[in-house]
Amino acid sequence: MRPIVDPRKGDIEDDASSTKRRTLIALGGSLLAEISLPKLLAAWFMLIVLPVLVLGLGPLLVSIWISTVSTQAAAIFTGLGPILLLAALAGVGWYGGKPLWRLLETNFWSLNALAVQPGYALAREGLRHLAERLLPADASPALRARLRAVSAAVAGLLVCAISAWFVVLVWPAARWTGSFADLSDLRHIALLACANSVAIVAAYVAVAGLTWGIADATMGQPIDLPAFATGKSSGGSWRVAHLSDIHIVGEPYGFRIESGRSGPRGNERLAVLFAKLDAIHREKPLDVVLISGDLTDAGRSSEWAEFLDAIAPYPELAQRIIALPGNHDLNVVDRANPARLDLPMSPNKRLRQIRALAMLAGLQGERMHLVDEKTGDLGPTVAEAIEPHREGIVAFVDRGSLRLSAALSEIWVGSFPMVLPPKTPDGLGVVVLNSNAETHFSFTNALGLVSKEQTEALGKVTARYPRAYWIVALHHHLVEYPRQARALSERIGTALVNGSWFVRRLQRLSGRAVAMHGHRHIDWIGSCGGLLVVSAPSPVMDVTDGAETYFYVHNLGVDASGRLALFEPDRIVLPGRRAVTAPVAAPLHAIFS
Repeated sequence: MRPIVDPRKGDIEDDASSTKRRTLIALGGSLLAEISLPKLLAAWFMLIVLPVLVLGLGPLLVSIWISTVSTQAAAIFTGLGPILLLAALAGVGWYGGKPLWRLLETNFWSLNALAVQPGYALAREGLRHLAERLLPADASPALRARLRAVSAAVAGLLVCAISAWFVVLVWPAARWTGSFADLSDLRHIALLACANSVAIVAAYVAVAGLTWGIADATMGQPIDLPAFATGKSSGGSWRVAHLSDIHIVGEPYGFRIESGRSGPRGNERLAVLFAKLDAIHREKPLDVVLISGDLTDAGRSSEWAEFLDAIAPYPELAQRIIALPGNHDLNVVDRANPARLDLPMSPNKRLRQIRALAMLAGLQGERMHLVDEKTGDLGPTVAEAIEPHREGIVAFVDRGSLRLSAALSEIWVGSFPMVLPPKTPDGLGVVVLNSNAETHFSFTNALGLVSKEQTEALGKVTARYPRAYWIVALHHHLVEYPRQARALSERIGTALVNGSWFVRRLQRLSGRAVAMHGHRHIDWIGSCGGLLVVSAPSPVMDVTDGAETYFYVHNLGVDASGRLALFEPDRIVLPGRRAVTAPVAAPLHAIFS
């Protein structure tokens, strides 16, 4: 039988979420037509309205509490008894106020991640995008670096001016002191809370925008690596295969969300990749096989199962793999419907997190350690840390209840960074970060954020090994590449929200570390303020079955001055389907023994 159409080649339905086959306007139109309005309103209330009200009510509630304490204190007679009573009132206010302050702080940084820094990034990258289109193609790296610095400064001034204007507009409607009488009029207090919130956030954005603009303009700008190191390493040498964004699908003829029919179907290219990598390892052993996120296309169980099947025939490679979660592993709510969203209290997001953590623990849990929060020393292995929660994890993935989800909330956050310590005092270690922002909407799944806790743990653990060298691995790109992007949306919707802040802290490891990431599928090797940065291309994305892809095996060493150096990497080409015969998949066997 010869069908009219070959279903193995896919059709228009496979392009539903593809940014390679459809425009953002078309995708946006589909979202508006398909989105669940009740869910959207509920999510809007919990993620935006409620934090705004809490932030705006804070000053009023504090003023009411202070007024109450002051009134009671004024009515108290002199003597030891009144002093003790006043101390007791202060103690009650202090301990009763702690949850309020904690809630205010949490919501303040949530608003910062969702609105403040993206606004600055939009202004900065928009100016750069426009200016780079006007630059001649042969513009020097120095000129491009100056342009980046000027764009950051102008963006900071622009954001500061616009935010200050909002403060001036809303200030007459804001009020910072209140009384118990105000609480009786809910409409009045809600309007006051909104006005206060706008004033607080706008004032913060004005200060932060100007500060970040100056900081970005004065820090070292990203530049292409001028040349690879030559000669022999003066210290250790390490071979690191860097893979990223392999986007495993759960069916033989499945297409990826992003590329649709513009990418390869199924996982045959991945099978070729692992076979090639195994042959390379047998010829010249690898020290690390790093997969910097997006192992799966949507974090589904079937996709993780395909990963196990793909790596099962190569136990020696499995013992060298260090993987980390990407946005597709965690934040894709529904691969078939980008308009679907999860409510913040939904256990579905926790399920994807726990599913990924269970896979990472099985793959590398016995080799990688957590960081002791107080001392900065290496703590238990990842496998040891989650073992006491085994029964709860098994029950949760089976039933997915809200109660079990809440009980496991700290396990995910506490599992990063993961650290592979150096074998010798001057050896190479690996720090794995989770750079994924908390999002509940498939269309906004790509944003990133590196938490302050992870950054502090990174600083503490690397300080314990002052002579060691490090790979700092994360999914999202730290800085925008010094080259023209195809579209402004690439530089905004996929950004690391606090990338500039994180880069400035990571630059303290310049000479001792290389940051390796994926996410954008872009092949770029460069430096930023002396910090080496490597962006991995995807070996399976953005091309159809017949086209070739590639990845790198990086050769790391130490130069004459004792700094970590990149020697010329090996570029490994994966031919298209027509040029190769994919190996027959071997049966699954235990790879973690």
